Amino acid sequence: MSRSGKPRQRAAELRQEINHHNYRYYVLDSPVISDAQYDKLLRELQELEAKYPELITPDSPTQRVGAAASEEFGEVRHSLPMTSMDNAFSDEEVGEWDRRVHKGLDVEGDVAYTAEPKFDGTSISLRYESGVLVQAGTRGDGTTGEDVTTNVRTIKTVPLHLQGKGWPKTVEVRGEVVIPKKDFERLNAEQLKQGAKIFANPRNAAAGSLRQLDPRVTASRPLSFLPWGLGETSEPIARRYSEVVKHLKDWGFRVTEFFRAAHGMDECLKYYREILAKRDKLPFEIDGVVYKVDDLVARDNLGFTARAPRWAIAHKFPAHEENTVVEDIIASVGRTGVITPVAVLKPVQVGGVTVTHATLHNQDEVDRK
Repeated sequence: MSRSGKPRQRAAELRQEINHHNYRYYVLDSPVISDAQYDKLLRELQELEAKYPELITPDSPTQRVGAAASEEFGEVRHSLPMTSMDNAFSDEEVGEWDRRVHKGLDVEGDVAYTAEPKFDGTSISLRYESGVLVQAGTRGDGTTGEDVTTNVRTIKTVPLHLQGKGWPKTVEVRGEVVIPKKDFERLNAEQLKQGAKIFANPRNAAAGSLRQLDPRVTASRPLSFLPWGLGETSEPIARRYSEVVKHLKDWGFRVTEFFRAAHGMDECLKYYREILAKRDKLPFEIDGVVYKVDDLVARDNLGFTARAPRWAIAHKFPAHEENTVVEDIIASVGRTGVITPVAVLKPVQVGGVTVTHATLHNQDEVDRK
């Protein structure tokens, strides 16, 4: 055995144990050890890696804290494009889509669909090789995105190493990076306290946090990842998307509890009304629901238009609008010295978020418009 043989074995045991407890805490919300016990395990691993740097691996829990800042992001090429999705704003438009699916598949009777919330965040693709996260890229223009691997490693709900078994040698997991509503309120309060720019909504906050050149800033933000599909895979995983979702949960991803199988349009529309009624009480901001054909072979037969899959559609919710009173206007000075006026509002609930401030346009922008 080499000089670092026993430390290597212990480091591997610690990585596996800590990753398991991360999964229990951040994904299942069901921890089985105390915070003090967890901290003891993490400290032991940190001390081992400090003494034997060659033991540090990309999937080590110690790598979540963020590395040194970089000057720019590299590029990620998506072998399977990250396309947009067509929208429907009424039951009638959803019905038209359902008829196109029936025509494209040449079938009668109800089609098996799935339904899930449309999380309002920023989309990324995670590439795993032999179960280890090796690359993370933004959607970009659908073909080329930005390499945000170092930042994504700081997100606690992104497995650095897949759990369980049965995952293919190569698999890309795609999904949404979001910020919970309550955490968004706290983040904006802290931004205002520091004289920094406040975020207009959780989606902008998630996107801005993900694109920080300093990963330590990203690590300090309350980001979460929710998967909604796959990209490239080295081998077939399942025959149905609903089976893929079960695999993702087994592999350590946080899957939304509101995912449903929906048989036909009536069940889809029933699901839409159910989620719309719960919208303000959900922990994350959503702007609609998404229906998808469950059968993966049927998806291949339907294919894509120039910009979107024919087998999926987003059924959008009405926009949130509320009235309130501007109580004051203050000046916020950014890091570059730019002064932005900020309205101090009488607190108002908008989409489950308490809004107390809003960024206004400065005079130059008013003159331009």
